[in-house]
Amino acid sequence: MAVKKGHTAELTIESAAFEGKGFGRLEDRACFVKNTAPGDHVKVRIIKKRKSFFEGQLIEVLKEGPDRVQPVCRHASVCGGCTWQHVSYAEQLRFKRQHVEDHLHRIGGLRDVIPLPVLAAPQQLHYRNKMEYSFGDRRWLTREEIDSGITFTDKDVAAGMHAPGRFDRILNLEECHLQVPVSFEIMDFVRSYALKHDISSYNPVKKQGFIRHVMVRNGHHTGDLMVNLVTFADRGDIVKPLAEALLARFPQITTIVNNVNDTPSPSSEGRFENVLFGPGYITEKLGTNLFRIDANTFFQTNTLQAGQLYETARQFADLRPEDLLFDLYCGVGSLTLYTADAVKQAVGIELSPVSVENARKNAAANNVVNCAFETGDMKDVFTGKFIQKYGRPDVIITDPPRAGMHPDVVKTLCELAVDRLIYVSCNSATMARDLAELSRVYTIDRVQPVDMFPQTYHIETVARLTRRFQA
Repeated sequence: MAVKKGHTAELTIESAAFEGKGFGRLEDRACFVKNTAPGDHVKVRIIKKRKSFFEGQLIEVLKEGPDRVQPVCRHASVCGGCTWQHVSYAEQLRFKRQHVEDHLHRIGGLRDVIPLPVLAAPQQLHYRNKMEYSFGDRRWLTREEIDSGITFTDKDVAAGMHAPGRFDRILNLEECHLQVPVSFEIMDFVRSYALKHDISSYNPVKKQGFIRHVMVRNGHHTGDLMVNLVTFADRGDIVKPLAEALLARFPQITTIVNNVNDTPSPSSEGRFENVLFGPGYITEKLGTNLFRIDANTFFQTNTLQAGQLYETARQFADLRPEDLLFDLYCGVGSLTLYTADAVKQAVGIELSPVSVENARKNAAANNVVNCAFETGDMKDVFTGKFIQKYGRPDVIITDPPRAGMHPDVVKTLCELAVDRLIYVSCNSATMARDLAELSRVYTIDRVQPVDMFPQTYHIETVARLTRRFQA
């Protein structure tokens, strides 16, 4: 009998597919199942049927595979924060390398490029320096809760993560192991305070309510601790007493800010920001430099692994004292400053004005005088006019967002044909696409995956490219 949507079936998971789903076969088609590990023999309910694949929902693990481990967190199977907590760390690293290789070969057509073994993270839990918890008035009920028949009186109060695939439902967290423990304690305190003082949570459908997010940032090396209260309205009469209560309970907090996002946008970045306590930012150390990090500026979320990532990029770049270095998508200038001492001049380009302002302040605070920063969209700034202003670079480091580089930027890189090009990527699929174009001009010498995000399928990658034809 042909398998149809809604049917149950048994299969063995053979490997891990992209996005953390297990891969097995059913009726000679691929079948993808979340929360499974290679070697698991499972019972699933078919929730999607297509010509070339099925998607199954895990009902029961009938026999555990050798790579399955017991998750630390009770929410691991339903929370999108840790998709692979049930898989041993050694196997996580192997799967991530396999995914990078698959993207290089299948998307980029670069079948001669074999990635190096993944650089493992020294901490597999509590490694993030930033967590953004969402608040909402519609709690996500688990399948077990729904099937229990119990009426849950707290279903309209929630704080934690968005339920996977749902912008309007919040998984109410009772624990979280991604950031330092005080991070969850702060979120839990705000949740309890809001309940006690009848402070409403934001509803994105009705576009009403008050608390939208609580973001916590911490400095791994400095001990700085920021709480960012993101609200739908500017109500000092509500947030100031909350800030005082937070400081009384958590005296280690070094700054509290209130981002006011009174727009329909789900962003945690407010239309404006009020500083309630402290300087309004934290500092963090990478290498020999201290960095200022505001609530809304990008900074690598795994401080310890950022050091490994930047050191890999620096070594791959083979920097020389006479070099002119361009750092594309430079953020707050962390990688620019990390490499500046080894070159004659380093120039960063970044879209966010706040990040560029931070980059300039970071350079000044660290007495780095051979750096310059430009603001704007990369495809509009990184042009012949820019190169006329600063000169032809010897080496370029590019660290684009998940979408990869704009075709105009790739074209400019090909036309420049610099001696050394370092591509840092948080998405090996779009990196493979860009490398395929760049390989017309550059040789891809090495590809080094770096695990910035244990317990997830995400992987950061550093690629070294050199010009094919030296003058």
